[in-house]
Amino acid sequence: MATTSAPARTVLERFPAGGPRGSWPAEEYAANQRGQGTNAQVVMDLRTDQFLVVADTTTP
Repeated sequence: MATTSAPARTVLERFPAGGPRGSWPAEEYAANQRGQGTNAQVVMDLRTDQFLVVADTTTP
């Protein structure tokens, strides 16, 4: 049986989950990164209660 591994990711920035209501700093940061050509996504790290902005790591 073949197995696949998850793609490697790089954490670009971390944001606390308890920000002010209506404030989305992780989403704003990710949007800025996407505007510069980086495929950035926001994920939640439940263990640390933080939003992480991640991008796929390219391997040569």
